[in-house]
Amino acid sequence: MRRPVIRNGWLWAALFFALLAGCGEKVPKLPKLASADVIVAFGDSLTYGTGAAMHESYPAMLAQLTGRQVIGSGVPGEVTAQGLQRLPDVIGEHQPQLVIVCLGGNDMLRKVNTAEIKSNLRQIVKTIKDRGIAVVLMGVPQPSLISSAPEFYAEIAKEFNIPYEGKIVTSVLYSPDMKADPIHPNAKGYRRMAEAVAELLRKAGAI
Repeated sequence: MRRPVIRNGWLWAALFFALLAGCGEKVPKLPKLASADVIVAFGDSLTYGTGAAMHESYPAMLAQLTGRQVIGSGVPGEVTAQGLQRLPDVIGEHQPQLVIVCLGGNDMLRKVNTAEIKSNLRQIVKTIKDRGIAVVLMGVPQPSLISSAPEFYAEIAKEFNIPYEGKIVTSVLYSPDMKADPIHPNAKGYRRMAEAVAELLRKAGAI
């Protein structure tokens, strides 16, 4: 005796799992980057590459992974207020098509008010977007705790509908073999950061 219900059951199960596989977290889309387009990695010591050689920084490794020019614009010790002041000159000098923002750790280390950090980061993202430049935001944990990135990073990313990477820095700083010191990655850690950002850019359609 035929049992079409069972065959149909397998069919529905296959369809269910196919749909489930496609229901991952959606990444906001970015314009496709041409081979000559410039990416600016904007931030503090995590962008500068403290703890590793210059060619081992995450911007340098991201350039290798994406085949795009990536300008490392990281200033060790910089807080968001200083980054906001510096940003227009960086944009004017490099004329990027995409800016990756990774700031806030020094603010938290210096116990800057959370509302001020969020306001500064929001203004940084807005300044970039208002100039017609694509933005990616990276979240960083509080240096003293190495906890998860504060929620305001995700809130800003959602407000501006931009791709957000909020886990990789925390993951690296929780891994002793990826750290040069308590708050900075080593070459292996920066490589992992670059890989995570490259994957995010691929999901967003930028590369």
